[in-house]
Amino acid sequence: MDSIINTFTSGTRLRDMIRAIRACKTAAEERAVVRKECAAIRASIDENDQEERHRNLAKLMFIHMLGYATHFGQMECLKLIASSSFPEKRIGYLGLMLLLDERQEVLMLVTNSLKQDLNHTNPYIVGLAVCALGNICSAEMARDLAPEVERLLQFRDPNIRKKAALCSIRIIKKVPDLSENFINPTASLLKEKHHGVLITAIQLCTDICKLCPEALEYFRKKCTDVLVKTLRDAVNSPYTPEYDISGITDPFLHIRLLRLLRVLGQGDADASDCMNDILAQVASKTESSKNAGNAILYECVETIMSIEDNGGLRVLAINILGRFLSNRDNNIRYVALNMLMKAISVDSQAVQRHRATILECVKDSDASIRKRALELVYLLVNETNVELLTKELIEYLEVSDQEFKGDLTAKICSIVEKFSPDKIWYIDQMLKVLSEAGNFVKDEVCHALIVVISNAADLHGYTVRALYRLFQASSEQESLIRVAIWCIGEYGDLLISNIGMLDKEDPVTVTESDALDVVETAMKRHSSDLTTKAMTLIALLKLSSRFPSCSERIREIIIQNKGNFVLELQQRSIEFNSILEKHKNIRSALVERMPVLDEATFSGRKSSSVPTTFSTTATSLKVPNGTAKPAAPLVDLLDLNSDDVPAPSSGGFDFLQDLLGVDVAPSSGPSNANQAMKTGADALLDLLSIGSSPVQNSSAAVDIFSLSQDKTPPVVALDGLSSHSLPPTRAASQHIAGPILDLLDGFSSNSPAPENNRTSPSYPSIVAFESSNLRINFSFSKPDGNPQSTEIQATFSNLSQNVYTDFIFQAAVPKFLQLHLDPASSNTLPAGGADSVNQTLRITNTQHGKKSLVMRIRIAYKVNGKDMLEEGQISHFPPGL
Repeated sequence: MDSIINTFTSGTRLRDMIRAIRACKTAAEERAVVRKECAAIRASIDENDQEERHRNLAKLMFIHMLGYATHFGQMECLKLIASSSFPEKRIGYLGLMLLLDERQEVLMLVTNSLKQDLNHTNPYIVGLAVCALGNICSAEMARDLAPEVERLLQFRDPNIRKKAALCSIRIIKKVPDLSENFINPTASLLKEKHHGVLITAIQLCTDICKLCPEALEYFRKKCTDVLVKTLRDAVNSPYTPEYDISGITDPFLHIRLLRLLRVLGQGDADASDCMNDILAQVASKTESSKNAGNAILYECVETIMSIEDNGGLRVLAINILGRFLSNRDNNIRYVALNMLMKAISVDSQAVQRHRATILECVKDSDASIRKRALELVYLLVNETNVELLTKELIEYLEVSDQEFKGDLTAKICSIVEKFSPDKIWYIDQMLKVLSEAGNFVKDEVCHALIVVISNAADLHGYTVRALYRLFQASSEQESLIRVAIWCIGEYGDLLISNIGMLDKEDPVTVTESDALDVVETAMKRHSSDLTTKAMTLIALLKLSSRFPSCSERIREIIIQNKGNFVLELQQRSIEFNSILEKHKNIRSALVERMPVLDEATFSGRKSSSVPTTFSTTATSLKVPNGTAKPAAPLVDLLDLNSDDVPAPSSGGFDFLQDLLGVDVAPSSGPSNANQAMKTGADALLDLLSIGSSPVQNSSAAVDIFSLSQDKTPPVVALDGLSSHSLPPTRAASQHIAGPILDLLDGFSSNSPAPENNRTSPSYPSIVAFESSNLRINFSFSKPDGNPQSTEIQATFSNLSQNVYTDFIFQAAVPKFLQLHLDPASSNTLPAGGADSVNQTLRITNTQHGKKSLVMRIRIAYKVNGKDMLEEGQISHFPPGL
């Protein structure tokens, strides 16, 4: 290695340095050689050796390409550019383009040299300067040298004109304001016969049109006919060896012309009409057997799809894309699929004609083509062809690759859900998907299927029998097992009795033991996950009521999980066993068949689970400070620092509605409020999945929760169950509404305290809230013997001359307070304080004596149909509350 290094002097030739570097066996040897050579170059620069300057710069460029620092040689480029010798200028400009970029400050020093060379009498030196400027031009250089480049667009040498056009493209991109200066010279260049100059002029024209709308209108009026004539000459030109590629005369010129015509014709009917004939000629005469011809056809199709409407041309373009789909080249098929996805929004019927070819692409061996074709098929589906396309896709699902099953399954499920003509077809197709690729089906799809099954009362028997057969044939698909277990648990009696047989069904004989075998198999599968096993335990509990003769076997299967390491399964096993042994009197009510699930509610919840972009036309309420903001629900009041939940509030019971996910009617009076509270209680019972046979009084209902003889509380709260929980008996839920509501810590019994338990008010009344439109007065009283409780009588007065309708008062308190609001006396507040609205609030202060009351309020009402909103915080309560 030492011998290699020692051979280097400042006069070493470039080829010797390259040979020495290639001879290095390690990176360390290479670094040593480069370091030695760089030291020799520095020494030569310091000595100002003019004879070696061009040789040093050539070596620096090679070292730069290897990735080593060469900044110390940048000034050498400028010295060589300033030389009068053409060879030295050539190596100087080459080094300038390679070693420097537009961010280097030293580049400003070369502007004067460039200007001189752009005006040089030697065209070769002019060419060097234009080429360098087109590569490293900065915004400042563009402004300084744009006039020289504009002049060179009319230079006598076509090579200079070509380079000047390319340099102009960089200039207008750096300084778009200079685009107007190049409009007229560019229009002149579009008439060139030299193909090199013409191609660069077309590209310059295209870029100017994108940057300057005025230029676009100018070229549309002045140059469209010229460009169409040029394209026609190119299409009809005889064989020219100079430009011929695969039998086509200059395909690059064809493509550039088509792209510029696309820009000119987009959004302009007159320009589009001028180019219709030549586009049809290109589309019909271009040879598609060679890649050059396919490139021209693709650009022609894209131009046809972009310009203004011409139905016949678009059909021709889509037919070309159809031919592309039959090409053996994967790239051509892929770009054709991409273009068809754009074309489907323009002419769906023309794309539908190539449906069979597109379906074949779904089965292609190339993964990219498969995915793109599947997306296109999804866009092609409508009500008329959904059955045919779904059948084809499901048939391919059986033989598709594992890595493609996920995408294919998702698309099939989406198609079936969106376009199903009836419920039986929907169920049939979903069951086929579950049996073939159930492990790839998402939980939301299974939930949607269960909702549809629940709503198809006449298909319950058919569905459970179909799932039983599929389970027997294939028990490895997790989603299929879940749906089958749920249906057997709900409709197991229909499976045994063959109720609801359809004409297309084959009879099947299933005993109670056979149905239990299916459930037990699902429980004992090693691959079953926690959700499946939990659903299996629920199905077993339900079947204990449907199959009374098998109760003991069911109990034995359930208690096998009493020692399960998974706490969820262990808890369910113990609770369900307790129900089977000690609470047989309520078991039938607990495991009643689920009520019909609301498809609209499920769709709403499904859509709300994804991020929502709120419309700018959302309801806005007027806030006292003059800013408009969306009305927020009562639950938002609990966040004292945030008001930005954009969901309109419909009443005080929206909080319960949001909490339980049920539809609670807004209160418009005392009777409606009581009914809403009762509905909320029923919803809570549904949430807890508690029910019983009808009882006559509340004390009998409370016995459900009382202790048994051994003082062990029976386990009936099945809140750990899945979303398909057990229904309550509605009669029982209405009787125990009061006790159950205590579980919420914020909703207590509606019955007011007896009058003789209250003392006369001993606290001063306060003006809790006052604005220019509204005043709220609070008066206080406390029941005897309970200092933590406070009853507040709120009086609302309208200070304006307008009647307030749909009046709603909402309040929120911190966690150490418990608040209950009785319904307001009216939801209409008369104008001018002529009458008032009263509402009772009951507050329990668990930190009485330590913390005082604090409350945030929101009042919503309508004035002449316009929503209004006022908010405030109340903290000036009398002491002692």
